[in-house]
Amino acid sequence: MASRDDNSVRITTAPTSVADDIAGRQRRYLFSMAVRTACVIGAVAVGAGLLRWILVAGAVLLPYVAVVLANAGQRKDDGFDLRSSGSYRELE
Repeated sequence: MASRDDNSVRITTAPTSVADDIAGRQRRYLFSMAVRTACVIGAVAVGAGLLRWILVAGAVLLPYVAVVLANAGQRKDDGFDLRSSGSYRELE
């Protein structure tokens, strides 16, 4: 038989709604792709030199970072553990 603590949900650790989670992922991905676009345009605009290669490296690496950030799930943890207590059995 499962204890009551196994089924307890604290509101501080409740996950966000699916719509809010997807919207947040989309915002992070679109921001990363906007930065990538700026890197590509900047690499063309600055001409030859070290800065161009830094911008090209950013444009090449940002898609990977954007996908990892967009797929990162949000896990909430308030740092507290529920106490096991026999007091709830008195109410049953």
